Amino acid sequence: MTAPLLDTNILVYAFTDDPRSAVAQALLSEPFILSVQALNEFSNVARRKLGMSWMEIQLAVSDLSALAAAIVPIDKECNSLALDLAARYNFSVFDALMIASALQAGSAQCFSEDMQNGLMVDDRLVILNPFLDLER
Repeated sequence: MTAPLLDTNILVYAFTDDPRSAVAQALLSEPFILSVQALNEFSNVARRKLGMSWMEIQLAVSDLSALAAAIVPIDKECNSLALDLAARYNFSVFDALMIASALQAGSAQCFSEDMQNGLMVDDRLVILNPFLDLER
């Protein structure tokens, strides 16, 4: 089984002092995969909300890429699958690209705070919110 895919919010929290940071960093210490989409979104949030310099962003993306078991590209097939998933599950296009990447990589789990916890996608992948215990 392929490692779980980590959504952008996991990456962002790992670079903050937010209470969710410890959970995010723990997920980064286990095998995981990333989508190019997550790296792009992380770069955007790191610049706009975290105030990171371009050099800091390049270093962070390099570190995340080195830690990841795999980086899933976004190609024509991934995009087509994402559009299908968006239509069937009412995902945003950006969330659908994450899920499509995970499915193409053969992952059975996607860790995300932003999508419906426990949702089973195509009977192959479950979305899990790793921060639920912190919200109680």
